Amino acid sequence: MGHVSYAPEQFAELKRQVLDRVDLSREVPDEEMQELIDDIVLSYGKEKYLSLDEKCSLKKALFYALRKMDVLQELLEEPGVTEIMVNGMNGIFLEKEGKLRRWDKNFYSQERILDIVQQMVSACNRIVNESQPIVDARLPGGDRLHVVLPPIAVDGPILTIRRFPETPITMQKLLELDSLSKEEAVFLKRAVQAGYSILVAGGTGSGKTTFLNALSEYIPKDERVVVIEDTAELQIQNVENLVRLETRASGMEDCREITIRDLIRASLRMRPSRIIVGEVRGAEAFELLTCLNTGHDGSISTCHANSTRDTISRFETMSLMSNLEMPLEAIRKQMASGIDLIIYLGRLRDRSRRLLEITEVTGMEGEQVALNPLFLFRETGEVSGRICGIQEKVGVMKQIEKFQRAGILAEIQV
Repeated sequence: MGHVSYAPEQFAELKRQVLDRVDLSREVPDEEMQELIDDIVLSYGKEKYLSLDEKCSLKKALFYALRKMDVLQELLEEPGVTEIMVNGMNGIFLEKEGKLRRWDKNFYSQERILDIVQQMVSACNRIVNESQPIVDARLPGGDRLHVVLPPIAVDGPILTIRRFPETPITMQKLLELDSLSKEEAVFLKRAVQAGYSILVAGGTGSGKTTFLNALSEYIPKDERVVVIEDTAELQIQNVENLVRLETRASGMEDCREITIRDLIRASLRMRPSRIIVGEVRGAEAFELLTCLNTGHDGSISTCHANSTRDTISRFETMSLMSNLEMPLEAIRKQMASGIDLIIYLGRLRDRSRRLLEITEVTGMEGEQVALNPLFLFRETGEVSGRICGIQEKVGVMKQIEKFQRAGILAEIQV
């Protein structure tokens, strides 16, 4: 990721020279484009006395600018980069191995950032402009893109790209990373198989999507699963009868908006064995609760929250967005009967992601939803900057009827 000895004006001139020699009347293959770039850089290198490394870097930069995602392509191809953040012309930042840092490269103009934005969103069949300055999209490789344009973004176009591994992280990999204990993994495997409805909660970047992907390993292969997301990014594993649904923003060729709520309602007519909602963040919470209380056991979803108890409060608030006239007590009863388990994930100060709590929802206790903690993470110290701890079993499962019906009660200590 070294620097190259050329000014933005020189780079733009080299790009122009390449484009002047391209036959725009036909599809030019990448190999031919590479040859044209090689010729231009060879001539430029003789004039400016560029080293071999500088010539190679310049060739790559020109090819990325003409055929790929410009300066971002290098990061999009680099293993281990999990987040890319472009703050207009104020710099590019990346997350790698849990640490944020500034990258040593940047775009040479705001116009070029806008070009790349349009290239990305058009490939996803999305629209972003001054009248629709915010968009979520899924890149062809599966990465998630979020764009905010001026005038909403004061300092220039903002891009945030969440990258996902080509192969989903398995529960075995999470065990190797000490994200949870073997006992917890066995418990969750049996809970998914038995059809317990699970809510995966946590803060931003705590690994909710990754954990949901890992849980999907345990869904029986003969089930029909409907996956609903704002932007398709889940990598559900080992399910043959899989339906994936994605929301649609309004304004695309005058099409009406299709929301998560719309998709949950539509999914009920698709004969799902279980429904997976990538993330609940608004009024669709009430629709999901309705599903959970009408025989769709085993459904899994994620939710932003700061604790297990906060997850309940968040769901109450989101459900009220849909139906302000419904009494809060009625919503709490829906939650108490529809949600079986809450998995709370967190990111510790060493940036590691851990399963912090598994809690059972046991019903109502007075006017509150009753919670029964089953597993808790307890910190025991710190070694070489890494936090150590143990996953303690602190409670006994009370609602065991689904384990009994699935015939797996004897296989798990509840």
